[in-house]
Amino acid sequence: SRRRHTRCSGVSWARRCVQETGTWGITSKEKFQIMEGVQGVLDRVREQLKLRGAYSIAGLARSFRCMDSYNVDKKVDRGEFETGLAEYGVNLSKAELTQLFDYMDTDKNQRINFDEFLIALRGGLNETRREVVLRAFKKFDKDGSGRITLDDIRGVYSAKEHPDVVNGKRTEDDVFREFLANFGDAQKDGAITQDEFLDYYGNVSASVDSDEYFTEIITRAWQL
Repeated sequence: SRRRHTRCSGVSWARRCVQETGTWGITSKEKFQIMEGVQGVLDRVREQLKLRGAYSIAGLARSFRCMDSYNVDKKVDRGEFETGLAEYGVNLSKAELTQLFDYMDTDKNQRINFDEFLIALRGGLNETRREVVLRAFKKFDKDGSGRITLDDIRGVYSAKEHPDVVNGKRTEDDVFREFLANFGDAQKDGAITQDEFLDYYGNVSASVDSDEYFTEIITRAWQL
């Protein structure tokens, strides 16, 4: 069955978090109040970041990545989250910081995925970004199946010159499988779905402020 698409933005993102934070026992009205409260805090974060200029979210993303340099799992703890926001001029009350962090800590391990936070701040791929990402996807998806497979990649790129292939450490298919894994082959079935490809670039998009620059990144990377 088709994998459920989970990365969302705005109210839909908040709704998913409500569902994943153990709030099934509360009423619909209470869920709405929780969502509304978190959206209010996110709005305050957006407003304060805007005062720093056009590239504030990208700067915040860099700050979080620096904090994540040891584990490289795209997660920060409560202290790192507060420090990262404060460094970029976001001043929230302790109650607001706690509300936002606890809401996003869906597995309750005192760490949150900062890519999810950045997506919630910026929103998902807008029409301009989605269009160029889908163009890249379709360049690979030769048969229009909605999946990029090993055969699709073989038809576009050659891995014969990859150092590990030249040295006999890996086969071309090994290299292609790694490529698929890096782009979110969550099901480990040797294929990337359109949703997985969009998810991957949704994360990339969260750290890029300019539509023009994002389009340039995709166009150059995939020679569109």
